[in-house]
Amino acid sequence: MAKLSDIFYIYTGSKLDFDKQIQDANGINFVSRNSNNNGVVGRIIPEEGAKIFKKGDISVPLGGSYLLSAFVQKEDFVTAQNVDVLRPKKDMSDIEKWFYCYILRYNRFKFSAFGREVNKYINDIEVPDEIPSWVYDMKLEFPQTRNESISEICTSDWLPFEISDIFFVKGTKTTSIMDLENYGEGKYPYVTTQAKNNGVESFYNYWTEEGNVLTIDSAVLGFCTYQEYNFSASDHVEKLVPKFKMNKYIALFLVTLINMECFRYSYGRKFNQQKIKDCVLKLPVSSDGNPDWDYMENFIKKMPYGDFFEQL
Repeated sequence: MAKLSDIFYIYTGSKLDFDKQIQDANGINFVSRNSNNNGVVGRIIPEEGAKIFKKGDISVPLGGSYLLSAFVQKEDFVTAQNVDVLRPKKDMSDIEKWFYCYILRYNRFKFSAFGREVNKYINDIEVPDEIPSWVYDMKLEFPQTRNESISEICTSDWLPFEISDIFFVKGTKTTSIMDLENYGEGKYPYVTTQAKNNGVESFYNYWTEEGNVLTIDSAVLGFCTYQEYNFSASDHVEKLVPKFKMNKYIALFLVTLINMECFRYSYGRKFNQQKIKDCVLKLPVSSDGNPDWDYMENFIKKMPYGDFFEQL
C-alpha cells in the first residue's frame, strides 16, 4: 500500500462560486460537489487568476453528500469550494485513474461515518501501489457523461441474500512458499491475505484450487477478490464457490458489494467462515425473486465509471 500523496500531486481547487461566475456555453467546465455529469454543473468564463486544471486530472469533493466521489475530467476545468484535484506523478492511463477514483470511494465510510474532515487526511489515505491485473482485462469504455449510459440505479426493490444462499463457503488448502519454490515459477497465482494486486503475491507452477471463485482474507481486512484462474493459497484464505453460473462480470459486481462490508472487520474481528456465510448482500432480483444475474453482468459491462459506488 502507498499514501495517496505518493502517487498523485494533490492541489487545492479553484474555490469559485458558480453563481457568481459569467456562464457561457463556450466557456470552461465548472466542477462542483455533485455526482451528475462527472461533477460538471455548467460552463463559465473564469475570473482572472482562477486556477485552471488540465484534462485528465481527477476532481475529488471533500465534503457534502458526494464526499470522495472522484472523477477523471475529460476537459480543462475549474472547481467549486472544497474540491481538490489529483494529478498523477507518473504516466497513467484513464482506466488506471478510474481505478483510483473507485478506491477513494471505498474510503468514504472513514470520514462520512465518523465526521472526520477529509482535507486534513487526504494526503495520507492509503491506496494500492499496484493496479490489479483484472482492471486491464475489463476493456470498458468511458462515456462522456453518466447520462449517456445507464440511468441512475434504484435499489429500493433489491432483496437481501446471505452469502451462503448463493455460494458454498469453504477453506483453501494452505500451501507454503517453500513448497511452491520446489515447483518453480509458473502461471498459477499464489493468493494471500494481502489487500493489493488482487491478493496475488506471485506465480508458480502449481495449483490446489479451481478458478472462477471469489476469495476472502479471513485474517486481517476481509478483502475479497475474484480469481479467474486456478491458484494456490496461503493460510486464512477462504473461497466462495458459486451455486450459480458465474462469470467475471457478475463476480466483479459481487466483489464490490462484499468489499463494502470490509470496514466491519479487522484483525480483532475476523471475517471468518461463519461471518462470511451470514453476511447479507442486497441484490437486484428477477421476476421470480432470485438474484438477477443478467442485470449484474450487463451493469458491469456498461458501467460508466461515474457513480458505481455512490449508487449502490
